[in-house]
Amino acid sequence: MITRIIDFSVRLRGVILALACLVFGYGIYALSQSRLDVFPEFTPPLVTIQTEAPGLSADQVEQLVTQRIENVLGGAIGLESMRSQSIAGVSVITLIFNDATDIHRARQTVAEQLTTVAGTLPAGVAAPAMTPLSSSSNLVLGIGLTSKKLSLMELRSVADWTIRPRLLSSQGVSDVGIYGGEIKQYQVRVQPDKLVKYGLSLQDVVKAAQRATGIRGAGVLDTANQRLVVNTIGQSTSAQQLGQVALLHKNGATVRLADIGEVVVGQEVPVSGANIQGGRGVVLMISNQYGSDIVSVTKNVEAALAELRPALEARGIELHADLFRPANFIVASIDHLRIALLVGGALVVIVLFLFLFNVRTAFISLTAIPLSLLSAVIVLHHFGVPLNTMTLGGLAIALGEVVDDAIIDVENIYRRLRENRQLPQPRPAIEVVIGASTEVRGAVIYATFIVALIFLPVLNLSGVAGKLFAPLGIAYILAIMASLVVALTVTPALCYAMLAGHEEDKEEPRVNRWLKERYTGMLRQVERHWGLALVAFLGFLLPALIALPFFGRVYLPELNEGHFIVHMQAAPGTSIQESMRVGARVSKALLEIPSVRSVAQRVGRTARGVDVFGPQYSEFEVDLKPGLGAEEQELAMADIRGKLANFPGLLFSAETFLTERVEETISGYTAPVIVNVFGPDLDVLDRLGRSVAKALNGVPGAAAVTVQAPPALPELSIRLRQDQLTRWGLAPLDVMDAIQAAYGGAEIAQVFEENAVYGVAVMLADEARRSPSQVGNLPLRTADGAMIPLGRLADIRQTDGRYLILHSGGQRLQTVTSQVHGRTVSEFVTEARKRIAADIKLPAGYDVAFSGEAQAQAAAQRELIINFAVVAVIICVLVFLALRSTRALLLVLANLPFALVGGALTVFATGAVLSIGSMVGFVTLFGITLRNSIMLISHYQHLVQVEGHPWNAETATLGASERLAPILITALVTGLGLLPLAVTTGEPGNEIEGPMAVVILGGLVTSTLLNLLVMPALALRFGRFERRTGQA
Repeated sequence: MITRIIDFSVRLRGVILALACLVFGYGIYALSQSRLDVFPEFTPPLVTIQTEAPGLSADQVEQLVTQRIENVLGGAIGLESMRSQSIAGVSVITLIFNDATDIHRARQTVAEQLTTVAGTLPAGVAAPAMTPLSSSSNLVLGIGLTSKKLSLMELRSVADWTIRPRLLSSQGVSDVGIYGGEIKQYQVRVQPDKLVKYGLSLQDVVKAAQRATGIRGAGVLDTANQRLVVNTIGQSTSAQQLGQVALLHKNGATVRLADIGEVVVGQEVPVSGANIQGGRGVVLMISNQYGSDIVSVTKNVEAALAELRPALEARGIELHADLFRPANFIVASIDHLRIALLVGGALVVIVLFLFLFNVRTAFISLTAIPLSLLSAVIVLHHFGVPLNTMTLGGLAIALGEVVDDAIIDVENIYRRLRENRQLPQPRPAIEVVIGASTEVRGAVIYATFIVALIFLPVLNLSGVAGKLFAPLGIAYILAIMASLVVALTVTPALCYAMLAGHEEDKEEPRVNRWLKERYTGMLRQVERHWGLALVAFLGFLLPALIALPFFGRVYLPELNEGHFIVHMQAAPGTSIQESMRVGARVSKALLEIPSVRSVAQRVGRTARGVDVFGPQYSEFEVDLKPGLGAEEQELAMADIRGKLANFPGLLFSAETFLTERVEETISGYTAPVIVNVFGPDLDVLDRLGRSVAKALNGVPGAAAVTVQAPPALPELSIRLRQDQLTRWGLAPLDVMDAIQAAYGGAEIAQVFEENAVYGVAVMLADEARRSPSQVGNLPLRTADGAMIPLGRLADIRQTDGRYLILHSGGQRLQTVTSQVHGRTVSEFVTEARKRIAADIKLPAGYDVAFSGEAQAQAAAQRELIINFAVVAVIICVLVFLALRSTRALLLVLANLPFALVGGALTVFATGAVLSIGSMVGFVTLFGITLRNSIMLISHYQHLVQVEGHPWNAETATLGASERLAPILITALVTGLGLLPLAVTTGEPGNEIEGPMAVVILGGLVTSTLLNLLVMPALALRFGRFERRTGQA
């Protein structure tokens, strides 16, 4: 069948070359239309449900909201895990589904189940709502607003009602979270003594405010010839109008809302704050839709902002349009990889020309590069796979290999045509071309399939590693298989068209002759002293094998995004105002660093966001000046940590954005080390959590050790006394409603101003709300109309409560996280396990579990090894089918350990740290090594079985010298194709592929030396090649 394909391609070469041109043209089009991203979608299908529960404490949210929703959703189809966070006023539940689940169907299922639980939640709790579906990277742009003319309230209104709606209408935007400013609210601030004076309750005030701001439709009026819509206008639309609303009318006198307190325009109880460059402002974080192109969405948002900018400037608003711009890293990464591809391609061209020393043969070989890579791009584009650092990395790694099949074909055809011209009666050129191509095709096909097959363990990785590296493997395999198709069709067609009619090339290129002369002499020396050469190689192999298990391990290398996220955590109960004050000082300190361009602080959480951060928590977006290299960014991080060390009493951690997203996807937290303590009692969990934190702090390298759900949140406990409630004829809910109205500031109505909607709230006056001692004076109206203070109905005392309660799989837990500085995470976790096991005795019913980067890496490496072992068996079968000899199979496999030597030595030379990328590099290296070994051994078989040479030292030398040029060319083009990636390791876009390239380069050196120098001697001593049968 292969011979027929080659015959067809040569005889109908015009059709084949026309199709090749078509593929080239369409590939360029697909390349221009492909979506751009930095990483593939690496998060599993997940659904986040947020439920607002105003006024409820964390304990109440857990019991009354979170547990009820968890009980309903726990049986969802495809659900893999469920975690939740309950804080005062809000519940957030995250459902993680298995990778086979369709995310849209999962959301539909969850939505149906939520309808059954909404009616069972307490009064005043909002219906559970799913957050918008967004991509793995989640954010596309962070912008800010500051003004010297407008107040923070006016600035927030512009953000809420002008900017946010415009950005949400931009294609690809899923949500806009807003931090800081002051949210406008109409407030009725009640004086308690006035309530007592007029015999009114807070509920009377609430009802009056609701009646004053309500809207009703009036209906229609039909006349003889037309219908009139009746429109009633009377809603209070200002604080002054609202203050004039009648609250009580008695004996001809009216008591207005303004008579029992102040009616003013104030700000909602804040849940967030923002500083920009150390000054107050408003920050907007824009999220993109699931599967959208970040670069395109960024451009859409920036186009919308460009439209808004003139109007904003006219109002005295300064727009900070790039506080955080992930597209910068994406563009830089893609550009670096494109440059690596171009430079690698240029080096391949130079090598091919030097070895082949013929423009035509070099051109034929090089056609395989664009056709193979563009064919892969066409397939990726067809299935909607974006171009990102991983897919481009796969193509970059394949760059040198896609030309291998063509080189082997061209070199053999070129040599056979040259030999044919020297015969007394040359055969027809078309027969020589077809025969020469068929001669090497069988072994090449097996070798190519083996190279593709060896990447299957990468495709079968689960979790984040699988989602990151599978696109790289797919792109690599597509390019390799496309190169085989090109070698079967386009290469022989071009060879016949461009080489068959040229008579001047009757001798080998000078470079080849020079190399063969010296190589033959070296080979004879090695054959005479083959034992010594083998011992020398074993001398390198054994130390490498011994050292390999002791290398440090990291999941992913540091990503040089030009942007850092700094987390700051103060003591529970810290106010927003205090976090903002300290944050302004931190911002100014960070701005003193020469490489820092901008700093924006975000405090707390957004009203609609999935985060449950309290006012004690801040994030700083620290953006660096453009154009900084890997070393400069590393120094910037060191400077940032140095500045943060000057703020004692606060916990700080700093990471790049994508590193945090990967960590958060793995464990739910933005830290590499996670220790979860499971158990039923929260007090015991708190004690164990503190013990774990103490143990982690004792491990060298620990930094920013944080108990995620710390106790001791200041709380005012109001415990109602049932005997007193019964005495005065009050129900508990009546008292709770009054307390919530007094101190909760809940929205009870709305006022419409053009396109803006502002809330109306009733609360006690500021002076009555700021002193805990005044709470007992809250007046309540009894069933018979008497006024009684709250202090007579309840025991009121200041105590410690809980800020956050965590669940995983429906169980309570306490989580302790840690950053790691100065050593690998795997080393840190190994020591931390021993210390925790030695220092902490767990009560019955309690358990400790590690999660995070080290566990994810160990799982990925374990899967790689297991999958590779399975694939290795299949590969051995294929090699045996290709060579039909057990001895030949063992000779081919003998080269693999020496490929490992070179890879291990380069890992040691570059820091002795293994990442998942390095492991994938070893997998790729083994495929390349097997391919080269198969080509040499199969050529020996051809010389003996087809050409009739006896198997002796002369044949071994002849076969090796004839395969010298193809082996050197393939090794050099593969190595030089990867060289730009290797030398720019750490630059944006090359952080993952760089270590892979380094491993492959090192392994290529040792495996090629063994293949060319030791393998012929081993084949001579242990190989058995017979004329009539390939079976040993």
